[in-house]
Amino acid sequence: MKKIVSACIAALLTATLAAAPVMAAPKPVSLGTFDDWKAFKVTDGANTYCYVLSQPKKNEPTGVRRDPIFFLITKWTGRAGGEPSYVPGYPYKEGSSVTATIGSDKFTFFTRNEGTDGGAWIREAAEETRLVTAMRGGSSLVVTGISRRGTNTRDEYSLKGISAALDKINEACP
Repeated sequence: MKKIVSACIAALLTATLAAAPVMAAPKPVSLGTFDDWKAFKVTDGANTYCYVLSQPKKNEPTGVRRDPIFFLITKWTGRAGGEPSYVPGYPYKEGSSVTATIGSDKFTFFTRNEGTDGGAWIREAAEETRLVTAMRGGSSLVVTGISRRGTNTRDEYSLKGISAALDKINEACP
């Protein structure tokens, strides 16, 4: 698990700090496990941020080779709200988008590839807030996307523990 978390942090840092010089990734400190979600805190020089992450309970199609798959919400100290992101374990089809669904609520993410890694984010801060609120009240999150090879994927996450995990990072990174 430690290797997977380190890979996720490296992907997160690469995606969110692409303009910064690349150095050794800082080591995350566990803030705890909350049912299906884990919370972490990272201090990188003067910057501190926290994040929660989970891996899907179910992913389709089965048997397709993918790198580790994660859904994350990152919070930086001194910034309100959290930034949801999705690491699919593959590069995306160019120009494609990702859809996250909680009950009848749908959220669209833009995609970005860096080499063989893909990532997805929401453009609007208000939509980020709406998604996090829906996650707190929901029971499952379904994320769909399209790989560079044209494979349609569907990943289902449990939202059990998300509220406690988010409360923990809000406390650790006010």
